[in-house]
Amino acid sequence: METLSHHEVINLLLQLALMLIMARLFAELARKLKQPAVVGEIIAGIIMGPTIFGLVFPELFEGLFVTNVQTNIALDGFVQISVVLLLFIAGIEVDLQVVWGQGKNALKIGLTSMIIPILGGFVLAYAFPEFLGVNINDRIIASTFFGLSISITALAVIARILMDLDLFKTKTGLLIIAGAIVVDVVGWIIFSVILSLADSGKAGLGVWPTIGLTLFFTVFMLTVGKGLINKVLPWTNKNLAWPGGLISLSLAICFIAASFTEYIGIHAIFGAFIIGVALGDSEHLTEKAKEILHHFINNIFAPIFFVSIGLKVNFIEGFDPMVVGIVVIVGFFTKYFGAYLGSRFAGFKRNTAMVIGFGLSARGSMDIILALIALEYGLVSESLFIGLVILALLSSIVSGPLMSWSEKLKLSNKLG
Repeated sequence: METLSHHEVINLLLQLALMLIMARLFAELARKLKQPAVVGEIIAGIIMGPTIFGLVFPELFEGLFVTNVQTNIALDGFVQISVVLLLFIAGIEVDLQVVWGQGKNALKIGLTSMIIPILGGFVLAYAFPEFLGVNINDRIIASTFFGLSISITALAVIARILMDLDLFKTKTGLLIIAGAIVVDVVGWIIFSVILSLADSGKAGLGVWPTIGLTLFFTVFMLTVGKGLINKVLPWTNKNLAWPGGLISLSLAICFIAASFTEYIGIHAIFGAFIIGVALGDSEHLTEKAKEILHHFINNIFAPIFFVSIGLKVNFIEGFDPMVVGIVVIVGFFTKYFGAYLGSRFAGFKRNTAMVIGFGLSARGSMDIILALIALEYGLVSESLFIGLVILALLSSIVSGPLMSWSEKLKLSNKLG
């Protein structure tokens, strides 16, 4: 079995140490500016990558992040584990009871907020594939991906914004959360199907068997699987050391589910997400246990993933102002109007629909993960990837102030 050399081990440890230090420094700076930590972590990666560090100190950057092939393979392993765990805790955040409580309104708002961006993005990418930077050899799939990528909502970012605005427990806040959950679940199922079509020979199962197994896995885990988890968790909490036993078994189940979906030709993150939904929906997974899992993953693995984004792409060389401008404008406004029209269709007044529209416009970690996978699969160019990252950052930054403004407008209209 091949192992890392003495020099390569040192190199890997230095990479991880610098990534965690820079991520923490810029995450704290982002929090002081009342922005999500992910914004600071991505900026830290851009500074550490070829965009700035590689430009100012090219030899040092090459020696640390480029020339040691074995070290970079090991680092990529850390990044792959990080993204799987990120989707796992994203799934844990999904509260299916909230969706059932909001009923048809959540479905109307969530699905309409997806349909309009998907259609708008598909038409734009299919009409101008070379300009926008989608893979012209896989035109339909790549165009569908672009539409999907601008339709995804960041559940964690939205939850944080709603808490900051004291809207989390309100009827409007719960409706926004429910709509975001619908978008997350439906969006990742669609994305998984897109990947199976883009790389159908990967698992050797064929497209339709892969899609069939994906649907079976999803339904099984959210019904029978959830029931089994509800039976195992009480035994785990009673007989194993807490919280170590719970964390170990939860991550083991996560990795098994992720390996299964990777095997059938769907990305590993989908298995992690669905098992997270099944686990998080259990009444036996306490809020304290969720908090421990969140701290463990969000403070160690999440920073490694988000910093790694900046290490992969030169944001100056790959920056195309026209592409970025179009992605940001089309992405933000199609998402906003999709959620706004869905809210109006569900019977809500204009000002409430505005709050919901701006709330569901927030992006973050989920669509960045989606964009990075598409870049690795060759569905999008670097310039389009950069546009999607900037869309995620800008929408995360402006959604909170816009929600606050529309909420104040709603209150003033009531008083008037």
